[in-house]
Amino acid sequence: MIEFQGVAKSYDGIRALGPISFALRPGTILGLIGENGAGKSTLMNLLAATVQPDAGQMLLGGQRYAPREPGAALNQGVALIHQELNLFPNLSIAENLFLTRFPRHWCPPFIQRHALQAEARELLAEVGLDLDPGTLVEQLSPGESQLVEIARALGAAPRLILFDEATTSLGTREAERLFQLVEKLRQQGISMIYVSHTLADVRRLCDDLVVLRDGLVVGQGPVAEFSLPRMISLMVGRQLDQLYPTRTGEPQTDLVLEVRGISQPGVMRNISFQLRRGEILGLAGLLGAGRSELARVLFGLERPSSGEIRLDGIPLPPGQVRQRIQRGMAFLTEDRRTDGLCLNASLTDNLGLVVLPQYASGNTGRIDRTSLQGAITTVREAVRLSAKAADRQPARTLSGGNQQKVVLGKWLLARPRVLILDEPTRGIDVGAKFEIYRLIQAVADQGAGVLLISSEMEELLGLCDRILVLSRGEITDTLARDEFDQSRILRSALAHTLTA
Repeated sequence: MIEFQGVAKSYDGIRALGPISFALRPGTILGLIGENGAGKSTLMNLLAATVQPDAGQMLLGGQRYAPREPGAALNQGVALIHQELNLFPNLSIAENLFLTRFPRHWCPPFIQRHALQAEARELLAEVGLDLDPGTLVEQLSPGESQLVEIARALGAAPRLILFDEATTSLGTREAERLFQLVEKLRQQGISMIYVSHTLADVRRLCDDLVVLRDGLVVGQGPVAEFSLPRMISLMVGRQLDQLYPTRTGEPQTDLVLEVRGISQPGVMRNISFQLRRGEILGLAGLLGAGRSELARVLFGLERPSSGEIRLDGIPLPPGQVRQRIQRGMAFLTEDRRTDGLCLNASLTDNLGLVVLPQYASGNTGRIDRTSLQGAITTVREAVRLSAKAADRQPARTLSGGNQQKVVLGKWLLARPRVLILDEPTRGIDVGAKFEIYRLIQAVADQGAGVLLISSEMEELLGLCDRILVLSRGEITDTLARDEFDQSRILRSALAHTLTA
């Protein structure tokens, strides 16, 4: 279906990919894995004609494939489902689905609104979304937006679909729905390239596998020939003996955060819990359970209708984000690109953003840049940011894993007392995940309280001291470490769904 022959791509003289050579058989799924920065997204962008190769050629169905822009790639049947959502938030779902191909009347050439709504409903049904096509995308959760992105690709009737980390915003049920859809597409003869850091999903879905490291193919063949340890060692170039660091510290007895009766109509009801110093408290639940909404309320980005939040025993006024930061609360958001980074600002400017007041002169406000740069250099080393990443390099040019390290490093510089993490390893490779886990444990071991929101059950079980389970905005269960049980957590997460 698609073949790469000596394809290579560089940016500013730095090799991002290749030369690489491999092929995808018609009607099969090819898994593409590698660490962040290995060249996976560059390869996807070459296929989607977002960028052009510097050397080599691609063949599609045996014919030379060299589209000059994304529309030409789509016209030839190649559809890319982006890792970072590529939707217009101020437009409706239907308008995003048919942005370049609205159904129109012949004369006058107005958009056929009824046809638009009907066709949009059919595409949404294919991905299992029961939403009004007229809903603005800005009102959707990240998981719902990801499914809209997938529906848009299906609407182009492609013969080759590129999935670039398609499950990163999806909960367990939504991901399972996607897997069923992928299997249906394979039965229809559609070829797919599936990029994912979730190696178990790659083994489950894919027929063949290609492993990239530093822009080169270091392994390829039938997926049955690759065990998980072999996949990991090929990706990182070394043996990774364990997925989670060994925890050395323990939670203390004194409380750092108290949440009492927090409610928000239609979102959450009577949420109460306590977070101790040195504790990693997990927050489990399905997509739409209210986990991210709760995090935003805790950080002051949203106002609850009732309830109280106490930090070190002192109440926090609703909506006071700056006061929370000053008192030692930090929040790593789910969407790092939209909420966590100034994408056009440099790596250094992003790392120093939160702590600038600490390095400013009291009288003039002048920044002590020498001291600030020293602190930034220290935190760069702590989060193990890529040595290739230059201090003045724009954040948008970093790989996903390095972007996440910048966001985490920004908050670590502030020495938080409470660190709220919403999907901290979303779109991160297994090697970078281990480093993020190590940093999370280090923050807790230093006495901070950590609230960890994750859709990965194994991540919660591997890192947390306790787990709270949310279902439709209510806490339905609390488990201590010696009570951890995947089946129990899932039953509690489904509690209100099963009785609805």
